[in-house]
Amino acid sequence: MPRNIRIAAVQAEPLPIGEPLDAFAADLTRVVTDNEGVGLVMYPELHLFGSEEEAPERRNTLLRNSAAPLEGPLVAALGALAREAGVWLIPGSVCELGPHGELFNTALVFSPSGDLVASYRKIFPWRPYEPYDPGDRFVTFDIDGVGRFELSICYDAWFPEVTRHLGWMGAEVVLNIVKTTTPDRAQELVLARANSIVNQTFTVSVNCAGPIGMGRSILVDPEGAVLQECGDDRPGVMIETIDLDAVSRIHEEGTAGLNRMWDQFLPSDPALELPLYGGRIEPA
Repeated sequence: MPRNIRIAAVQAEPLPIGEPLDAFAADLTRVVTDNEGVGLVMYPELHLFGSEEEAPERRNTLLRNSAAPLEGPLVAALGALAREAGVWLIPGSVCELGPHGELFNTALVFSPSGDLVASYRKIFPWRPYEPYDPGDRFVTFDIDGVGRFELSICYDAWFPEVTRHLGWMGAEVVLNIVKTTTPDRAQELVLARANSIVNQTFTVSVNCAGPIGMGRSILVDPEGAVLQECGDDRPGVMIETIDLDAVSRIHEEGTAGLNRMWDQFLPSDPALELPLYGGRIEPA
C-alpha cells in the first residue's frame, strides 16, 4: 500500500499571546473542512504566542507570564482540538514552562485521538534575539502505515547536523515550523532544498504570514524539487499529498538516479572518525 498522507501547511499571522483558542479552533475547522482528506495540519512557529512588542523586556515578560507547562490546560485544550478535527495536529510551537522555570520554544504533535505524541524543544534558539533555553535532544515521531517524521524549528535549519542526525534516525519528512520576520527568508528557501537533497527527505517549511512574517512557505521533495511554494507573505494554505515511498525509492536508486549518500561505505572501508564538536557541543 502507498504510504501517503495529505498535509496542510497553514501560512498564517501569529495570534496574540493569551488569546482564547476560539479563533485558532475556527481556523483549524476551516482548513479541515475545505480540504477533504487532510491528515496532518501544521502551523508556524509560536503561532499562539504572537507578541510583537518592540521592547524586548516587555516581550520577554509577556512570554514568561504566559508560558505553559506540557501538562497544563493549554496543551490539554490543543489535544481536544486535534481530537475534534480528527487529524494529526502541529499547532506551531508554544512557549513551554520547564520543570525548573526554563523557557523552551517547543513544537507539539497531537494524534487524531488527541494524545500528545511528541514534543521538541528548539535546539538552536536564534541568539542573541530569543530568550529561550536550548533543547538537548532530537525528536521524531511515527504515523502508522505512513512513516517517520522529524521536527525542527526555524533557525535549526541553518545547522546541517540537525537534519542529518534526524535523517540518520530514519526520518523521512522534515516538519520545519518557522517564524521568520527578517530578509533571510530567501536563504532559508535555499536551505530547505539543500537539506532535502543531502538527506533525501521531504521538507515542509511553513512560515508566518505578513505583516509580521515574510511568508514564502515551501514544500520540497527528497530530490530538492519544489512541490509547493507560497510566493509572498499573504495568508494561505499549502495542500499536498506526499508519498513516503519516494524516500525509500530514492535511497535505493539514488538522487537523480545516481547518488546514494546513505549507502556510501563498503564493508571493507576503514572506519571514518568524525571529530566535529568532539562528539558534543560544549558552551564556550
